[in-house]
Amino acid sequence: MTNETFELRAHASLSEIDPSDWDACACPEAAQGRPIDPFTTHRFLLALDESGSVGPGTGWQPQYLAARQGGDLIACAPLYAKGHSQGEYIFDHNWAHAFERAGGRYYPKLQIAVPFTPATGRRLLVRPGFEDAGRAALLQGALRIATDNQLSSLHITFCTGSEAEAGEDMGLLHRIGQQYHWLDEDYGDFDGFLAALSSRKRKNIRKERATAQAFGGEIVHLTGDAIRPEHWDAFWRFYQDTGARKWGTPYLTRDFFDRAQETLRDDILLILALRDGRPVAGALNMIGRDTLYGRYWGCTEDHNALHFELCYYQAIDWALAHGLTRVEAGAQGEHKLARGYLPVPTHSLHWIADEGFSRAVQDYLTAERAAVDEEIEVLTSYGPFRKAQGDSE
Repeated sequence: MTNETFELRAHASLSEIDPSDWDACACPEAAQGRPIDPFTTHRFLLALDESGSVGPGTGWQPQYLAARQGGDLIACAPLYAKGHSQGEYIFDHNWAHAFERAGGRYYPKLQIAVPFTPATGRRLLVRPGFEDAGRAALLQGALRIATDNQLSSLHITFCTGSEAEAGEDMGLLHRIGQQYHWLDEDYGDFDGFLAALSSRKRKNIRKERATAQAFGGEIVHLTGDAIRPEHWDAFWRFYQDTGARKWGTPYLTRDFFDRAQETLRDDILLILALRDGRPVAGALNMIGRDTLYGRYWGCTEDHNALHFELCYYQAIDWALAHGLTRVEAGAQGEHKLARGYLPVPTHSLHWIADEGFSRAVQDYLTAERAAVDEEIEVLTSYGPFRKAQGDSE
């Protein structure tokens, strides 16, 4: 189909799109270094695709959207037909239940997202110079697919604030959520970060770190060629245990981690706790240009506070040592507040075909947004940082 001078096409496999063309839209800055967002790179999405983590039987059916002008790819989006609402982290289960109780059919729906990844980033990937036209083409193309196939809805999750504003201007519903992120305020090192905290929080973190580090082994940071296939054997055990407890069935396949070893190891930081040289716990992080993204954690031995050490404090240590200014430790978790992670808003866009149901959702989102804004303000005011210079040891 065409949109003005653009040709739009949905691809069932990312292998149908040249990696350099996709990345010219997803991460043009990578020509001068590391991508800002590792999750929308061709190599990350292809690993999900070819490992069977998405595709038939998963409820995530790829429909990668590509807009071309004169044969050149100028915009693209990771679009999926969804058969459920799992693995999204901005959930619409209540909407689905309400719609189906009223006699509607909510699934399948369309989702522009990075599967299983609650990390904010651009979802409408546009080559520089085509920003406004490319965004409009992708949104109109996705809406056309939804209406032509009589689907209930289109959702764009963990998009940027500017994308949310653009989508809202086009009539989509804007939803606000929240996460907890750590931000570097020129701390220099972990002690500099601790110095900014209230005395009680500072002492609690020091005690927690000491407890965790007394687990009886060592903690190592591995990235790039330092990650070996045997590390993935260990991490797969961790991931299966955590996935089974949280979701029932882990989202990623074992083959995804083999592909990560082949194509993603430079984008990955593994933080492992070793006892007698054997991994007993670990955290997987993805490395962006300015941000370290905590993604998965697991263990085969329980040690007090080791989860906090590997997922939060070691991540801050590594970010400070490597010049990264933000750590995103995943979805949910008010317990992160006491550990220096502050609430920040997240954004999503939603289009619902049924006008009456869309109005009801809009009313819900208006009330939800006021509650989230208030919660962010309150939680920030009760954050762990010193309120006055007089608060010291």
